[in-house]
Amino acid sequence: MITYLTGTLTEATPLRAVVELNGIGYEVHVPVTTAERLPQTGNSVKLHTHVVYREDSQTLYGFATTEDRDFFCMLIEHVSGVGPKVALSIMSRLSLPLLESAIREGDVTTLSKCPGIGKKTAERLVVELRNRLGAASSAPSPVAGDGKAGGPDGAPGSGAVTDAIAALTVLGYKTADADKAVRRALVALGGAPSTEALIKKALGR
Repeated sequence: MITYLTGTLTEATPLRAVVELNGIGYEVHVPVTTAERLPQTGNSVKLHTHVVYREDSQTLYGFATTEDRDFFCMLIEHVSGVGPKVALSIMSRLSLPLLESAIREGDVTTLSKCPGIGKKTAERLVVELRNRLGAASSAPSPVAGDGKAGGPDGAPGSGAVTDAIAALTVLGYKTADADKAVRRALVALGGAPSTEALIKKALGR
């Protein structure tokens, strides 16, 4: 099993990355929330991976953190009707802290707005994953590259992320738009910014 891949990023799109290692280019399918944190092409990158084996194919999926990868595995292994394509779609729409928060709180409305799932699938996410989520969750952090530290070390707690998202929704942002703005703010600020810093950056201040 390939658990992570470290090499040179040679191609990147919102849902796909190519990592060159020892002269071999590995095609890795990634969610948008990971693609947003990729370095510029030509730089070193580390992706935490999961391989899906089928009779006629082997598909590699990559994520910015082990927490993202483990959540993806939970989706495809424990939620009936959710395969890798739908799981990537869900994780492309919302960041991990917001997804975990919505599942814990039974927020079917937010979950059902993810492409590829309806109300029934959203309800299954809550029922089948709520008890599997740990007490703590991780916030997004840049993927290694461009001098930025990858992995969960130094990343802000999920509380700062969810609080910033909540503040933006109070200001009139839709949940998904607020989540996207906070993700961009995290990448731009780096390190472990406070809730206030995230809000200001998301608002362009």
